[in-house]
Amino acid sequence: MKNITYFFVSLGYWPSAGSFGFNTDILATNPINLSVVLGVLIFFGKGVLNDLLDNRKQRILSTICNSEELRKGAIEQLERARARLRKVEIEADEYRMNGYSDIEREKVNLINATSESLERLENYKNETLHFEQQRAINQVRQRVFQQALQGALGTLNSCLNNELHFRTISANINTLGAMEKITD
Repeated sequence: MKNITYFFVSLGYWPSAGSFGFNTDILATNPINLSVVLGVLIFFGKGVLNDLLDNRKQRILSTICNSEELRKGAIEQLERARARLRKVEIEADEYRMNGYSDIEREKVNLINATSESLERLENYKNETLHFEQQRAINQVRQRVFQQALQGALGTLNSCLNNELHFRTISANINTLGAMEKITD
């Protein structure tokens, strides 16, 4: 555009070769000169202006196309990221639910094991109490038997004289002899 402007400006500095020339003073120009200048500007400037506008239009269109492609790529990446996020959230929920299930299962197992241990301890306690009761009863029986035996021996010793003592021995010998005959 500058080249064309310089061309027309330089024409005004050329010396006139005769009756034809360009008058660069706009106020002193006549309409024919103006229309020639405007016609030349429009004719040559139209192509340059069209080229400039076409280039600008092409750059704008390519920028828009690039922006659209980048937008589509960003949307695809966003959708992939959202899908990945949903997948991770689902997996996290599964892990959380499995974790809660495992915790509940372990809790139930622990309660059952503790209950079984308490039941075994209760049975062991009951067996120990029963054993101690039997031992105490046996000790009381032995003591009562010893006391009764000592009392009976004391009574026998005080009541028996030699003659009664010999008769008791003879009766026992006769009883043993009779038992011996039966077994033979």
